[in-house]
Amino acid sequence: MTSIGGAEMVDWNLAVATATRLVRPGPEVSRDEARAIVAELRKHAKSSEEHVRSFTRMGTEDTHDTPVLVVDRAGWIRANVAGFREILKPLLDKMQDRRGGGPGGAVLGAVGGKVTGVELGMLLSFLASRVLGQYETFAPSTRDLPAGTNGGGRLLLVAPNIVHVERELDVDPHDFRLWVCLHEETHRTQFSAVPWLRDHLEGEIQSFLSETEVDPMTFLERIREAAQSFAGGRPEGEEEDGGRSIVELVQTPAQREILARLTAVMSLLEGHADFVMDGVGPDVVPSVNEIREKFQQRRARGASRLDQALRKLLGLDAKLRQYRDGERFVRAVVGEIGMDGFNRVWTSPNTLPTKAEIAKPADWVARMHRKGERGQ
Repeated sequence: MTSIGGAEMVDWNLAVATATRLVRPGPEVSRDEARAIVAELRKHAKSSEEHVRSFTRMGTEDTHDTPVLVVDRAGWIRANVAGFREILKPLLDKMQDRRGGGPGGAVLGAVGGKVTGVELGMLLSFLASRVLGQYETFAPSTRDLPAGTNGGGRLLLVAPNIVHVERELDVDPHDFRLWVCLHEETHRTQFSAVPWLRDHLEGEIQSFLSETEVDPMTFLERIREAAQSFAGGRPEGEEEDGGRSIVELVQTPAQREILARLTAVMSLLEGHADFVMDGVGPDVVPSVNEIREKFQQRRARGASRLDQALRKLLGLDAKLRQYRDGERFVRAVVGEIGMDGFNRVWTSPNTLPTKAEIAKPADWVARMHRKGERGQ
């Protein structure tokens, strides 16, 4: 617990309570329909394993250490708060130390955690209705939300959101559910087949956080700005197209370098999953082309001006670029040197593409070719 005299920097329990209270209800389904949807998602998650392994040619270790959980929006909130709490602890510890020694630290310690908990809960309530599925790499296990015992993480499928989107797009629900499962199963395959990947990502994230020199009040203000946008307000003096991403708290050259590497690897992972879900699709998802076209249109337009503002503030626009740029990288590399040639990307951290190589796949291919000639 990150606290001074019992006062947390972030009141995580209040964040969960606030998000759960504010999140919009899911689509209306009967009890029998809900049972059938959950059963089908579990079936598709299982069948996706072989489809993904066959298409990617990635030999995987035992995936039984990675549970597949079909959750509602409240379950997604609880899982993500637990994950945030785990991965952000070093940063919050550091901020806590700075807060305690500064003027007004006692007052901030008394009320700041609850204020931040409420505002974080507001943001999570927004996100909880938008995520279809998620592979949680750094998931701590709880009684209600088990995770892998040996760092296996867990795979979440958010049933209400999947149903909402399939209805909104007016696509075949059975095809859409399998299509979503193929994407998330690709992420599970990435981490189960590449044992060093989780530790590499965790090391990069912790290096990034250790370099952070953010004043606690500045950090809280960023969350406050996001919450005000969610509530329909705008910080006084902010221009119509203003606002900064929370990621833009980056201040040091070292952080910018780490963030560039993280952006590259996340682009690879997301783009690879998009490439696989569409590549597998024609054989097992008859309407994959219709689904992809409608889904891309939905991604591009956003739901509203509020949705677009929050996407910018939270850095979600950057995530959408990761899907697009990463998929182009994978498609170009596989097209030039085949799937086995592409799979050299998983050899070690040194064979991951750089941010520049994501934009220019031929440069990565040339680098790997030179390494091959030297027998490295």
